[in-house]
Amino acid sequence: MHHVKLDDIDCQILETLQESGRITNVDLAEKVGITAPPCLRRVRALEEGGYIRGYHADLDNELMGFGLTVFAMVGLHRQSENDLKAFEDMVSEWPMVRETYMLNGEIDFILKIVARDLAQFQNFLTTKLTPAPNVDSVKTSLSIRCAKKLHGIPVVNINKA
Repeated sequence: MHHVKLDDIDCQILETLQESGRITNVDLAEKVGITAPPCLRRVRALEEGGYIRGYHADLDNELMGFGLTVFAMVGLHRQSENDLKAFEDMVSEWPMVRETYMLNGEIDFILKIVARDLAQFQNFLTTKLTPAPNVDSVKTSLSIRCAKKLHGIPVVNINKA
């Protein structure tokens, strides 16, 4: 994978695709002020360079029946690289865990977990997470509401810093 040197048009393409991944190439080209063929070449180069990792649909948790979001702060007994990797591999197999971040500090990992209801989450907590190998502690916080949810990153031209 070779990295493309980003210019302002590349940044506009990335920002537009991040906001609207289903935009047609013709509409994207018009929006960023170039013709369709070079726009398509740029998008492909951004994909090949690893800047665009994929495209997805943003599903509504509640409409899909997952009305509960919980954040679990997990402490491990051991933090060797093998132990950390083993924990990451294990949680990657659990569909209810949507995001996993390793942290610096008192907590080793924070997990974003979705569940249909409190009973489903409690079952997951008591049968999967808490008794999992190397798990020392789990503290959970149930989300009341999401006040801000932006996908992706703020797009800026990193070559103009």
